[in-house]
Amino acid sequence: MPKKRKRSRSAARSGRPRAVVAPTHAGTEPASPPTPKRDAEAGITPTPKHSVGGSTTAPDRKTPTRKHAGAGAGAGAGVSRRSMLSLDNGILALAGLGVLLTGYLTLVAWFGASPAYCGADSECDLVQSSRWSTLFGLPMSLWGLATYALLAALAWRLRAKASAWRPTLFVAGIGAGVSWFLTTISVFRIEAICGYCLASFVLMNVLLVLVLLRRPAQMPEHAWRKALPLPIGAAVALVLGLQLHFSGVFDPAAGPEDPRLKALATHLDESGARFYGAYWCPACQEQKKLFTASVDRLPYIECTPEGRGGPRAVDCLTRNIEQYPTWIIDGQRHTGVVSIERLGRLSNFDAEVTTGGVATGG
Repeated sequence: MPKKRKRSRSAARSGRPRAVVAPTHAGTEPASPPTPKRDAEAGITPTPKHSVGGSTTAPDRKTPTRKHAGAGAGAGAGVSRRSMLSLDNGILALAGLGVLLTGYLTLVAWFGASPAYCGADSECDLVQSSRWSTLFGLPMSLWGLATYALLAALAWRLRAKASAWRPTLFVAGIGAGVSWFLTTISVFRIEAICGYCLASFVLMNVLLVLVLLRRPAQMPEHAWRKALPLPIGAAVALVLGLQLHFSGVFDPAAGPEDPRLKALATHLDESGARFYGAYWCPACQEQKKLFTASVDRLPYIECTPEGRGGPRAVDCLTRNIEQYPTWIIDGQRHTGVVSIERLGRLSNFDAEVTTGGVATGG
């Protein structure tokens, strides 16, 4: 009768069979089976198993799917990381061009010069000198400069963080909305076309298209129904606000000119009258407000161009101007705020507003 092999004492006590250890090569560790946790740490996206004929089969693990890092993270399905980086670089480049364009126009406006290829009485000059060219006393180009600079900063951040897409879309949407508003005003109200404005219009709208193409489609928080309402609503609200502002609802000085005030201001200038004042003088500001949108037509002379404590203008010293505001009309001196009616009488002004235009006499 053959003899039975004796189990080890430990195995006999526990009633469990001994574990069989697979032989390994020298200097190597036994291989451990793959687990979901290990796949996640390696950046491998598990592929669901498929059912064939009632049995479940696992897909081939030789070609694991890995998540893109950096600019490709969260990119849309079917869009490569290289495409995402190309869009990011395009957005950044166009925003940089916008900064250069609006920066140049801002410097020109501050120094009171005319942009290149924008001669006097040209269509470009009509647009640049219109009441739509400033907002709250600042050149419109300065607001554009701030918009392009913010887009450039957001585009740089978007290269590393997909979460920056929503703020980028918000700024680009507002910028495009304002650009459409100003271009419409230029074509249909001013009836003139400015090459610089058209260049900014093209830049801003191409930027918006690139930002829309850059949407991280795999991130649920960037779905169209969540991402679009805010920038569209903000752009519409801002355009309506600008329309009310330039209609004179909030500030009469920003609205259309009153024909009579326009004619009076022009008459005062042509008759040789002079209005002496200082930028820090409250009464001078009150006097200017009486002319609303026609204030720039007044024959105004700033007596303290270098500040309140600086030297006074030569013309003010020659005329011995001691109080502000001071009007000199037909050789007579008048101090303090002068009403519109009195200015008309002092300058022998008469205006008749007809449907055909404005007739002035004096």
